[in-house]
Amino acid sequence: MDEKFMREALKQAKKAAAAGEMPVGAVIVRGDEIISRGYNRRETKKNALLHAEVTAIDRACKKLGGWRLPGCEMYVTLEPCPMCAGAVLNARIEHVYYGADDPGSGCAGSVLNLLDMNLCNYRTRVTPGIMEDECREVIKSFFRALRSKKQRT
Repeated sequence: MDEKFMREALKQAKKAAAAGEMPVGAVIVRGDEIISRGYNRRETKKNALLHAEVTAIDRACKKLGGWRLPGCEMYVTLEPCPMCAGAVLNARIEHVYYGADDPGSGCAGSVLNLLDMNLCNYRTRVTPGIMEDECREVIKSFFRALRSKKQRT
């Protein structure tokens, strides 16, 4: 089941890459149903808040009619950053599954784990490494293509 939903997150990441965005995709799931999808749109929309996770949370809140997302889980291709980890906590997402670690700013275990700290009254379970190689490859391919494009110009 984990791979099924991570494949959907990877589809979102590929949409981001096609738009020239850092290829990160996310889906929010409740039970066996995908509630919402999101991908990075920071560059396209010129908005620092439009990370894949935040977009997916926003859409899920609208669909479910509230800011709490009980019974929901998130699948995301890259470990959440501090902002996204905070949004996950605030939305009360129960479990985050992510693909590739982010050793620079990951806040679900790499740099620190905001999702399991005594900072607030809610914690989110984390499972890293779901389809890690595939998730990492989408990011590597994006940056290879970007470097190649810069070298040609």
